Amino acid sequence: MTENSDVVVIGGGYAGVMAANRLTQRDDVTVTLINPRPAFVERIRLHQLVGGSHAAVTDYSEILAEGTRLVVDAVTRIDAAGRSVTLATGGTVGYDYLIYAVGSGSADPGVPGADEFAYPIATLEAALRLRPLLDAAPATAAVTVVGAGPTGIETAAELAEQGRRVTLACGDVLGPYLHPRGRNSVAKQLTKLGVTVVEGPGAKVTAVTRDAVRLGDGRELPSAVTIWTAGFGVPDLAARSGLSADAVGRLLTDETLTSVDDVRIVAAGDSAAPSDLPFRMSCQAATRIGAHAADTVLSRIAGEQPARINVGFFGQCISLGRRAGIFQFASRDDSANRFYLGGRPGAKLKEFVCRHTVKHLADEARKPGALTWVKDDKRRQLLRAKRGEVVAR
Repeated sequence: MTENSDVVVIGGGYAGVMAANRLTQRDDVTVTLINPRPAFVERIRLHQLVGGSHAAVTDYSEILAEGTRLVVDAVTRIDAAGRSVTLATGGTVGYDYLIYAVGSGSADPGVPGADEFAYPIATLEAALRLRPLLDAAPATAAVTVVGAGPTGIETAAELAEQGRRVTLACGDVLGPYLHPRGRNSVAKQLTKLGVTVVEGPGAKVTAVTRDAVRLGDGRELPSAVTIWTAGFGVPDLAARSGLSADAVGRLLTDETLTSVDDVRIVAAGDSAAPSDLPFRMSCQAATRIGAHAADTVLSRIAGEQPARINVGFFGQCISLGRRAGIFQFASRDDSANRFYLGGRPGAKLKEFVCRHTVKHLADEARKPGALTWVKDDKRRQLLRAKRGEVVAR
């Protein structure tokens, strides 16, 4: 008789839910998902929550495989030697294998006044705190969004479309990931919505006060509400538990996503740093990495050697309000190319992606192992170059 394996997944985001669902391929695996919230957060819609066009949450009953145990709690420590995790409310949960999918959030801005006067948007709780503040502010009040990435762009566009007076402080260049052609399209749409884009040398935010944002070149932008979307951070659970982590806090793993410290701990999503060369933060990557993490655990349970991760990309989609958007196409190695889909078609494609990502999770719950994805062989070249090896051309 096959012995049952208990697998604990820490984190119920895109990667964690995908991993938990995929693990149910085996009847002799018991899956426990630990998450601090009772509902799934559609993080890629948090700017819509702030703008009032979407709740950005989905009930776990709609996307989690039947039989999966959901524990609504936070993990405060991982005891690798004892194969257990400690919960914030007390007590422990034991495991045979652990999938570390704690996700990401805002980093410490490191800018005077930002912690006190700027509002992050990377978590559900942060977005919920910001929403009533915006509702109470006059429509003519100056709003400054700090950050040139997708979240900053989407938040600025969402609020400007509602008639808000919005400035987007990029710090350097608008949409760093975008190809120049795609970036130009985004800039035109932001201008059309009335967003003032501040970018280039001297545009980095150096201080935030109650009613202004100060830039590196000395300029001061009036700001009744300052929204902070710049930076990337992950919970320090791995390091706090004595596990090897990178400079940001992501769990260090090999190419199978297995912790460099413990073969029974596997990482997934934004909190994973395979070979200290993490993938770009995105729901596209998170679901694939979550699936691969589950495959690694299932391989180990079966006594087989796990495969190396191989994930290809399609590009990046950004909403520009409810009536426009852009899909920036990319090569499989995630490098943006000259092709993009903008305007209303771009908005429709973005909405399709948002809905389809949740559908992927639900499909995996009903038919575990269903998710497939494109591959990219250039990662091996990047790894060899990182190690200083000669790459054949």
